[in-house]
Amino acid sequence: MGRYIVRRMLQAIPLLFIVSLIVFVLIMNMGDPLIAFAGRNGQVKGADRERLIRKLGLDQPIYVQYVVWLVGNDWMKLDLDGDGVPETNGTRRGVLRGDLGTSVVTREPVIKMVRDRLPNTLLLMVTAEIVIISFALILGIATAVFKYSIFDNVFTGLSFVGFSMPVPLLALGLIYIFGVYFKRAGLPYFPTVGMFEPAAGKTPEQLVWHLVLPVATLSIISIAAYSRFIRSNMLEVLGHDYIRTATSKGLSSRVVLFKHALKNAALPIVTLIGLDLGFLLAGALVTETIFSWPGMGRLFYDHALKSDMPVLMGVLMLISISVIFFQLLTDITYTFVDPRIRYQ
Repeated sequence: MGRYIVRRMLQAIPLLFIVSLIVFVLIMNMGDPLIAFAGRNGQVKGADRERLIRKLGLDQPIYVQYVVWLVGNDWMKLDLDGDGVPETNGTRRGVLRGDLGTSVVTREPVIKMVRDRLPNTLLLMVTAEIVIISFALILGIATAVFKYSIFDNVFTGLSFVGFSMPVPLLALGLIYIFGVYFKRAGLPYFPTVGMFEPAAGKTPEQLVWHLVLPVATLSIISIAAYSRFIRSNMLEVLGHDYIRTATSKGLSSRVVLFKHALKNAALPIVTLIGLDLGFLLAGALVTETIFSWPGMGRLFYDHALKSDMPVLMGVLMLISISVIFFQLLTDITYTFVDPRIRYQ
């Protein structure tokens, strides 16, 4: 197992380089990188534009810009102000040395901006994933055990509706029903923006209360999809001979269901969860934007509007690393779910 993990980590290094190069080229060509410096007319013109282009290194070839982003520019002798004398300030160490650059909008280090927002996204992501897995397992197993019952038929219809619901429509619907309509009716209502009320402060009660609607938005669609997948796998496994053999030996229904059937049906589910965990770290951009949740998704959205390249690259590389990490974690989890799997 140890050799397998080391080999996978070594394989991830060239993959991250390829991903970073592709993302860098796309980001640098997605818009005007000087838009953050624009005034009321929305443009930077003339001598100011030329000065900023030299200062930011945008006059260099794209491969030089990538190398500077990767390993820093202290190896270059840059004349930032055009006076013929190389500058000694304004250097950066590069991503490989822990420097993600500085935001051209806020002038803050990108690593600090990510560090400030990451806990908020992790809180939202972990809570949503716990809700998704718990409800999906309960509903998926129940509909498989009571197949073709009224409960199964009703939930099948509801799951198709939930899975087909666009995220913005679902979020706005939840806001209107549980935030606006309940408030008008004099009922207890859920807050629709932020993480806490400024007057109350960032207390655990406030966090839980403000988490309800964003977590529900993230969870409903995934629960509908996961539960149908679990139901399908459970029905397939329950029809195998070894399940009938275990039942004929006098084992209780609970032991047969959870020890024999669920473990063998869980492998594809683990794959889905592993994929989702990596991408959920992006902060569910739409959900965080609608609910003004100060996480990674909202950070990416706000700075994408202003073409803040360092922030966009920092967030996207963090997502890439998380996807690779959770895929490795998924592979390791396989060995615990299915003892037949061994990595030599």
